[in-house]
Amino acid sequence: MSIHKEVIDGIYGMIHARHALLSCGWAQDVLVAIDGGIITKITCNAPCPQVATRVDTLLPALGNLHSHAFQRAMAGMTEHRKQGRDSFWTWRDLMYRFMDRLTPDQIEAIAAMVYVEMQEAGYASVGEFHYVHHQTGGRAYDDPAELSLRIYAAASRTGIGLTHLPVLYSYGGAGRMPLSPGQLRFGNDVDGFLTLLDAARAGLGALSADARIGIAPHSLRATSPQDLNAVLDHADGPIHIHIAEQPMEVEDIAAWLGQRPVDWLLHHVNVDRRWCLIHATHMTESETRAMAATGAVAGLCPVTEANLGDGPFNGVTYLAANGAFGVGSDSNVNISLTEELRMLEYSQRLRDLARNVLVVGEGSVGHRLYTGAARGGAQALGRNAGEIAEHRLADLVAIDSTDPALCALSRDQLLDGFVFAANDRVVTDLWSAGRHRVKDGRHVERRAVVAAYRAAIGDLMASL
Repeated sequence: MSIHKEVIDGIYGMIHARHALLSCGWAQDVLVAIDGGIITKITCNAPCPQVATRVDTLLPALGNLHSHAFQRAMAGMTEHRKQGRDSFWTWRDLMYRFMDRLTPDQIEAIAAMVYVEMQEAGYASVGEFHYVHHQTGGRAYDDPAELSLRIYAAASRTGIGLTHLPVLYSYGGAGRMPLSPGQLRFGNDVDGFLTLLDAARAGLGALSADARIGIAPHSLRATSPQDLNAVLDHADGPIHIHIAEQPMEVEDIAAWLGQRPVDWLLHHVNVDRRWCLIHATHMTESETRAMAATGAVAGLCPVTEANLGDGPFNGVTYLAANGAFGVGSDSNVNISLTEELRMLEYSQRLRDLARNVLVVGEGSVGHRLYTGAARGGAQALGRNAGEIAEHRLADLVAIDSTDPALCALSRDQLLDGFVFAANDRVVTDLWSAGRHRVKDGRHVERRAVVAAYRAAIGDLMASL
């Protein structure tokens, strides 16, 4: 394991875009100056200096607000139907058995592969919802943050912007049920979690200055009201939590705490803009409006939610109430920015038997989804990003509007084409806080990262 310090103050450069989506709208011949990973100046109708990187169309890059990187290695392994009815819970049992064999080296190699794929798909940053902390059987590593440091090493190697979210996971189910054998690598009581959090904070100094750390109480079923309040006293960054993903979860929490999970959380905790509520799939209309009013971000993972059969989010009511949202790739079964946004809208269309659903009034669905997810993702990850504007982080993505999937479209239709007609192959370049890691559609570390990943997966499969 190695973490290479990259000093953000040394990151500078210029980008010239034929078209760019600025905070004020579309502009042409845009020159963007970057210093210290920050956009310092934007000039429209500018000539292209010889030293500038030329791109076709420049967009604010999204943050992937929810990832369990290690699950990427089991993509495709859980799509064989067994006797009876498959569900999230049968998938979870398979995931536990797979995860139990992972070594620190393998976790690092898998995470690096995931982050390369994310950047090539157009994500400049990631929220790593990290809950594998211990050795097989629950034995602690000498350094309680050992596996967090492996995530740091993967982020350092790939250059992705990292918001690290160590997870508090104390119980096996609602009502303080004991951890199952498959959950022992996750488990910490409050004191153990705070020790881990301190160690992870200390290690963050090896990363670039845009890296952040938050906390992630896994879910109401994996903690308790007392433990949740105890760790919230130590939160000084983003706070993420799984909530209301499955009907059985909603039923179990209601039986234990006397309220549905979203309703309980909003009435017992100060949920505000620091919070990201992951999934929030099964909410009533009143819960949906109340959640939107807090300013918290709904962390939506449409591809995983479809893969696991979770159900669709109540997007119509939530957006009508001006709710903030972002997207993440969660299980990483298919890392694709365009697929996440497309699935989000299509899930609403299939449920409601309607088209162009996630726009209040009139307007471009692609524009609403993309720009909304850019702002919400930045908020959820605690990054000064989400739009192309001076003094913001240079989290930027370039796409090729001359691609056959996009070449017939006007600028006002371009994001509709990107979301619904194209795929991630139209991404040509990506910058994470000014770090230019994707060039001509490929990550600069792809070859080495893929080789390490294949070696790690070979060893892992041989151990199963």
